[in-house]
Amino acid sequence: MKKVFSILLGSLALAGSVVGLRAQAQLTEFDEKFKAFDKNSDGMISGDEMNGANYLPRLDLNKDGKVTRDEAFEATQKMRKLAGNVATAGDAFSAGVFKRMDKNNDGKLTAEELPNKKWFTGLDTNKDGVVTLDEAAKVIAGLGKRGGAGSPGTASPIKPADEDPSFKDAPQLLKGSEHGVGRMVADIALKTFKGSEIKLSSLAGKNGLVIALFSSSCPISGKLAPEIARLEKDLKEQGLGMLLVNAPPGQNAEQIAKFIADYKLVSPVASDADGKLAQELAATTTTEVFLLDSARTLVYRGAINDQYGLGYTKDKPQHHYLRDAVASMLRGEPSELVATSAPGCALDLPAQKAVASTLVTYHRDIARILQSNCVECHHKGGVGPFALDSFDAVIEHAGMIRKQVESGAMPPWFAAPLEGLSHSPWSNDRSLSERDRTDLLTWLGSDRAKGDVADAPKPRIFPGEWSIGKPDAIIAASKPVSVKAEGTMPYQHVTVSTDFPEERWVRGYEILPSAREVVHHVIVSVFEKGSRVSQGGEEGAQGYWAAYVPGNSKQVYPEGFARKLPAGAMVSFQIHYTPNGKAVEDTIRMGLLFAKTPPKYVIHTTGLPNARISIPPGESNHVETAQRRLPTDINVMAWMAHMHVRGKAFKFEVTLPGGKTETLLDIPKYDFNWQLRYDYAMPHFLPRGSTVKITAVYDNSSGNPANPDPTKTVRWGQQTFDEMMIGYMEHYTPLNPEVADAKE
Repeated sequence: MKKVFSILLGSLALAGSVVGLRAQAQLTEFDEKFKAFDKNSDGMISGDEMNGANYLPRLDLNKDGKVTRDEAFEATQKMRKLAGNVATAGDAFSAGVFKRMDKNNDGKLTAEELPNKKWFTGLDTNKDGVVTLDEAAKVIAGLGKRGGAGSPGTASPIKPADEDPSFKDAPQLLKGSEHGVGRMVADIALKTFKGSEIKLSSLAGKNGLVIALFSSSCPISGKLAPEIARLEKDLKEQGLGMLLVNAPPGQNAEQIAKFIADYKLVSPVASDADGKLAQELAATTTTEVFLLDSARTLVYRGAINDQYGLGYTKDKPQHHYLRDAVASMLRGEPSELVATSAPGCALDLPAQKAVASTLVTYHRDIARILQSNCVECHHKGGVGPFALDSFDAVIEHAGMIRKQVESGAMPPWFAAPLEGLSHSPWSNDRSLSERDRTDLLTWLGSDRAKGDVADAPKPRIFPGEWSIGKPDAIIAASKPVSVKAEGTMPYQHVTVSTDFPEERWVRGYEILPSAREVVHHVIVSVFEKGSRVSQGGEEGAQGYWAAYVPGNSKQVYPEGFARKLPAGAMVSFQIHYTPNGKAVEDTIRMGLLFAKTPPKYVIHTTGLPNARISIPPGESNHVETAQRRLPTDINVMAWMAHMHVRGKAFKFEVTLPGGKTETLLDIPKYDFNWQLRYDYAMPHFLPRGSTVKITAVYDNSSGNPANPDPTKTVRWGQQTFDEMMIGYMEHYTPLNPEVADAKE
């Protein structure tokens, strides 16, 4: 059954029995995968090509040693039909597998009768020492519903939050007639930033008009800007006009002008300050485009392409939605795909403003909620893409605030509450309290009263360059790293030699990129003078010395705690850059605060890796585990999980010497873009002999928009198209154990 489900979820099973636009899109993807196996393009998979995947021989229905396209399609249809009947899997199990395993024909399976003893634990649901047919059928049926992630023995105690919306937002196919496609768009008048009035009809070319929404403060608008610049030229040659519309009301004119200049955009730019165009088009995000033909009929609406979305970036787009729609229109043919959603910053639509009654005001309540939870990143010069430290800024981004707060993506905090605890054990818990969340969303859904300015909190003051104060020393790269404008980049490595003549004790650090907007994360490793500086897949696997993620770029330790920096150490920076539409250069620096005397406790970060991971193609809930027995007592200060873009959920557990099992950290919705450290308010003691277990869940299916290739078996590797599984544990040990033991 496991093999059947793996095949069903494989890349050749995409042409399922669905209808409409989704069926067409899946059929196209089916053909692309078939062509990938058909290396010589002769219309069949044969010879060495049959070694491309272990399930290809199963598609050979007539057993002639080769698979045609129609034969592959028929086989996958049959497999999907089998999956649709998975509720009757008990009967199939009875007729075949169960009967063959039941050696003594007593209607029960023991651990000895099962070929894989690990299966027994998963199948024996009532824990009576035997497996009945009913038990087995229910477990197998359950595997089918979950997508067949593995055998019963790999069933995991971790439960990814599949029932909640994903933090990743990719273009989704929409029914065009329900989103205005086919209707005439009114000839609305807009104002340009030069003050003149223009109508849509005056901007159209002989073949029509493309309206592209944008926002100077939306990161995805910036990433798409180079493609918009290319479209300007191409559309003009095809007889189409282009209009750029700044969608959010109240944006700063200077910022908009800078955006246009930075990306060298030449089309007319208009403002939709009163929202009339957005209402006419029922626009939803700052990245939507609208294709109108010469009669102003809406032909296509949605995303430009699928290269960028919320929470993911692809090296190249796989689908050029707008370009394909234009090509179909110019041929006089109906487009195969007429509407998609457009991942971007959500617009604050008038229809969403259902006025509620509330006593909450901006100055008295909302400003304080934002100061406590958001403004740390969302202030001028902060790592957030826009500021939220004024009433006007909050109104401008109200739609996006609502979307991200409702989904739980903001503020970024992904640890599930731990059973048995009435309060959070984490000192850096960023989650909104239920009261704050309710007040914020209620206010956003109301008339958004400002209130009395006398009730406003004192504005937060943020330090200049170094938030930890003036560093005692700065370790800096000797030259900048060039970051390209588009796509993805492999990890960059920068190594710096230090010249400290003796070891130093570091009580605090801050990592400061010069172009923070393109830095995803940084892992810092320290090596003894003269030792080999490891790079590549092994770097960071066993631990790290310092780390940077957006919103968490520094550490200042309590009195008596410090990290060791050996004399003449080599410092290696592993940097993950995420291009944002503009080519830039970044120079990484790390500021250090030194302790005046040796500390009482030394801080370490230890990695618990599983370098043997193997994630099958198409699997949406593949589980991997690893565990390590602690050879000594450990005082844990923090945990951090590390996976790449297929990572879905992560869990830390411990089994104490007496056998009791405890969940330490549960991350049911892992987000690669926010690799947070979870800091204990008080160190968590784990005695010698405890076994720490980590469990990870991966989504290697086509349903994961961040997945570079769902047809590939993914293993350990450094780059984001590979995968990793590391559970980091920050802990401390006495500098002088003998002295510490004597005092105790």
